[in-house]
Amino acid sequence: MALRLAAFTKNGENPNYLAFLRGVEKVAAAVGATATRHFPAIPDDPAQQIALLRAVVAEKPDAIIFAPADDRQLEGPVAEAIAQGIPFIGFVNRMKGDFVSFVGADDVAMGRTIAGVLIAALHGRGDVVLIEGPDTAPTSRDRGRGFREAIAASPGIRLVGTAPGRYLRRPGRGAMEALLAQHPRIDGVICTNDLMALGALDALEAAGRHALVVGNNGTIDAAREIARGRLLASMDYDGFKMGAIAAMAALRHLVGIPVPREILLPAQVIDRANHAAWLVPIEERPLPDWDAMVTG
Repeated sequence: MALRLAAFTKNGENPNYLAFLRGVEKVAAAVGATATRHFPAIPDDPAQQIALLRAVVAEKPDAIIFAPADDRQLEGPVAEAIAQGIPFIGFVNRMKGDFVSFVGADDVAMGRTIAGVLIAALHGRGDVVLIEGPDTAPTSRDRGRGFREAIAASPGIRLVGTAPGRYLRRPGRGAMEALLAQHPRIDGVICTNDLMALGALDALEAAGRHALVVGNNGTIDAAREIARGRLLASMDYDGFKMGAIAAMAALRHLVGIPVPREILLPAQVIDRANHAAWLVPIEERPLPDWDAMVTG
C-alpha cells in the first residue's frame, strides 16, 4: 500500500503555504506516495485546526507534516497524535513536541537582514513602522525580534508604530491605513510577510503617499512588485522547497533512513538585481536535491 502523508498549514490563502503543499504533493507523487492537504476554513483558526487534526489522526496516515495555527494551543493535540505512533515533521512555525524533524529557517536572522536592507536604502535615517503577523505565529515573533534588533542598532532610525496584519493582504492594508492615519511621516515599512507588504502598498497607493516597503517569503506576487519598483525587497522563504524537503524527511524516516532533527534552509535577499528567479511558476520549479540542501 502506498505511503500516506497528511500536510497541515495554517490557512489556504497564503501563497507560500500553497507552494509548500505543492512541494509535498510533488515529492509524494514522484515516489508513488499520496499526500492530502488540510487547513482551517477560517484562516489561522486553532480550534478548526485541532478538529481537522483529530479527524485526520483517526484515519491513521503514515506521517503528518505540520505547521500549527497556534504553537501553544496545538501542543496538546499534537502530543496526543504522536502518542498514537504517527511521526510528525514540523515546518515554518516551531512548537514543542517530539517531532522527527523541523524544517524552516532562521527567522530572527531573516528579520534582521531585511530590516537592514530597508535601513540601508534609507541611508540610516528615517521613521519606520512594523506590520506584524499574529503573535500565535513563532515566525512573526522571531522576525519581529530581528527587525527590532536591526532598528536598535541604527540610531538614525526611529520606530514610530506597529500594527497587526494577521499575515493576510486585507488586514495588512488595514494595518497600514491605521498607521498612515496616526503618523504624517512614514519613510519605511517592514512587514513580516509578503501578503501584508502587498496590503501596505495598496494602502499607500490609495492614500497617495510613498514609503519604502519590504516583505518576507519571496512569493511570486512580491517578485512582480519588486520588478515594478513598488516593493523594495523580500526574503526568500521558499515554501515549495520547504514542503519538498519536509516530505522527503518524512519519507526517509518511514523507510528507516535517519534525518536531522532540524533542517534550516538558506534564505537570501530578493531585490531588483535577482528577482527574476522568483517569477518562475511553482509548477515549473524542479524539486530540490536533498544532499545539496541538507547537512547532518
